[in-house]
Amino acid sequence: MGEGKPIGSVIGKGDVLDVAIWEAPPAALFGTAGGSAQLTSSSSTARGTSLPEQMVDSDGQIAIPFVGRVQAAERTPQEIAQDITRRLAGKAHQPQAIVRLVRNAAANVTVVGDVARSERIPLTARGERVLDVLAAAGGPRQPVNKMTIQITRNAKVSSLPLETVIHDPRQNVRLQPDDVMTVLFQPFSFTALGAVGKNEELPFEATGLTLAQALGRISGLQDSRADVKGAFIFRLEDPNALPPEVRTTARLTPDGKVPVIYRINMKDPSTFFIAQSFPIRDKDILYVSNAPLADIQKFLSLIFSTVLPAATAAAIL
Repeated sequence: MGEGKPIGSVIGKGDVLDVAIWEAPPAALFGTAGGSAQLTSSSSTARGTSLPEQMVDSDGQIAIPFVGRVQAAERTPQEIAQDITRRLAGKAHQPQAIVRLVRNAAANVTVVGDVARSERIPLTARGERVLDVLAAAGGPRQPVNKMTIQITRNAKVSSLPLETVIHDPRQNVRLQPDDVMTVLFQPFSFTALGAVGKNEELPFEATGLTLAQALGRISGLQDSRADVKGAFIFRLEDPNALPPEVRTTARLTPDGKVPVIYRINMKDPSTFFIAQSFPIRDKDILYVSNAPLADIQKFLSLIFSTVLPAATAAAIL
């Protein structure tokens, strides 16, 4: 998603502003208004008037007496105050305006998913980041290593394991107004079949798993059965991950994936270096075929299991 910039105090539609106007003596417009305050110096006494709170309307404007409608949306409070001061010049005596954001209704982030509280969280000039907003929503309800953060911004979706965001401060990016942050519980898994130590579906962390780690978790290959040249990974691959010459001729599944089979020759020592960086993906199938000798042994065992009982029975008779 990239590192964003702090939103500062940019005003948006629906925000509520407090506007105070100060006038040097002799006051021409605001000096005798109700609810005024005084600011005394060694030479004079200035009077300030606090106007009723102003909500930025659907046109992005507010109404100021003796000024009219003032554009507020997409401007900072300082810019709005300068505009009011400029437009009061010649009407009020040395006017000064102070604009303050009272209630933020425009710059919000929506947090949904597997968190303690799904809610809209206002952003401030501090520049809230992913972990700030996650903490404000009560944190995740599942183990951190099985959570994925998904951020939707301007129809673009980016995902990252929560554990990566925690361990790498560069991934803890600032959020922008109208971002939607979805906290997903995603227990990724792969299935191991064939001549391996364990034939089962195994979960793994959202941060990922390498082929070497996957082989370790299934107790490796069965020495007496496995064909070290016959290890395969069955995967529904994203077409963009394939070379152009393969992508143009590949058949797609209904959900737009390409069925791909990766073959691994475990007899080649260099394969183990590749296995340390080859990623296992969610729903992968790791299959290790039987060695030809193992198939022969299974056939002979089947023959002997039928012949030997018959021979034993003949000897008894």
